[in-house]
Amino acid sequence: MTAPPPESSDVATAAPSAAPAARDAAPTHELRTDPHLGTRVHVVGARQQRPNLPSDGCPFCVGGREAPDPYDVHWFPNRWPAMPGERCEVILYTSDHDAHLWSLGAAGVRRVIDLWAERTRVLGARDDVDLVLVFENRGAEVGATISHPHGQIYAYDHVPERPARRFAAGWRPDPDPGRRLVARVGEWTCTVPHAPSFPVELSVAASEPIGDLVAADDEQRDTLAQLLVDVLARLDQLYDRPMPYMLWLNQRPSDGSSPDAWFNIEIVSPWRDAGVQRFIAAAEVACQEYFNPVVPEELAERLRRLPGAG
Repeated sequence: MTAPPPESSDVATAAPSAAPAARDAAPTHELRTDPHLGTRVHVVGARQQRPNLPSDGCPFCVGGREAPDPYDVHWFPNRWPAMPGERCEVILYTSDHDAHLWSLGAAGVRRVIDLWAERTRVLGARDDVDLVLVFENRGAEVGATISHPHGQIYAYDHVPERPARRFAAGWRPDPDPGRRLVARVGEWTCTVPHAPSFPVELSVAASEPIGDLVAADDEQRDTLAQLLVDVLARLDQLYDRPMPYMLWLNQRPSDGSSPDAWFNIEIVSPWRDAGVQRFIAAAEVACQEYFNPVVPEELAERLRRLPGAG
């Protein structure tokens, strides 16, 4: 990728200095913008130094570096943040190293949801935060370097392009998904989207608008926990093994730019079969048009047939 000219670069943290060595050193974090496409790229050289796999035991287990004391759920600032200003956090779902999010049961997932909501509230109240993204990368196939069940939060000082496009388009859940319906609990439904770019792609949303988790009441959080347990269990049952996935929460921006945004959760996996990863190939990257070998309606039917958490 060709670097943009200096006027297209927004350096987030690089203190000026008269010393030549300091001027020549790579900044800790630099937000660059492609001058032709407008794509934003965070250049974070320091993250090259983060450990791939812990060599001295799991840092998330009780007594580890990040969890010295017993806990049910726990959060802490990321030691290798992708963005400056303490806007990157790690969320530990449980002290049980061998658990999965769905195996915590509805009560355990409810505790995670409450922590997601609390950190969304706290981070969203900051003047330097416009959007709070809660997410999880589960499995080495999608980049997780520690298997202990956990997620992350990035608090952006702007609204990134993809969520901004969804907000501008007035995203709403499909009122009649038909054969693409996977599961329903209370007012929450899980569906396979009409045009998914991943072989496994799910959307979870309420039938009535909720802007973010902070706005969800006790009953909504309880039933959301029940649905997540059910749906994530079905994913592991699909190929009879833990499925790698990426999960993220689309919440309304905290800058007030999209007050009518409709909260939803997206879950995607690169697996098109058991242990078989579908790579996003050259034509798709080049043109941003995707060739999905998995028929959405067939995926939904297969997931419906599984027992889930029942």
